[in-house]
Amino acid sequence: MDASLKEIDELIVHEKMQAALEYQTEAWADGRADGIEPEIIAEAAVLFAMRETVRLQGESGAEALLDQLKERILAGEFSPNRSIQ
Repeated sequence: MDASLKEIDELIVHEKMQAALEYQTEAWADGRADGIEPEIIAEAAVLFAMRETVRLQGESGAEALLDQLKERILAGEFSPNRSIQ
């Protein structure tokens, strides 16, 4: 694949991810406005995501995603105190 086409594909994926995160942020805010605790919203989001991942990619795909997330968590990527250099 041509380098510029790959860059365009990566940009499209990035933009879709940003849109998806905005949808998640809105859903989170709606849940909080309805009085649902953040821990419950977070667990429900993870459970839904894992069910969909298993449905779309199978159990091995879900396991691979969990492995990637574990590495990212341990690297501090999701830490609220993370500093980007």
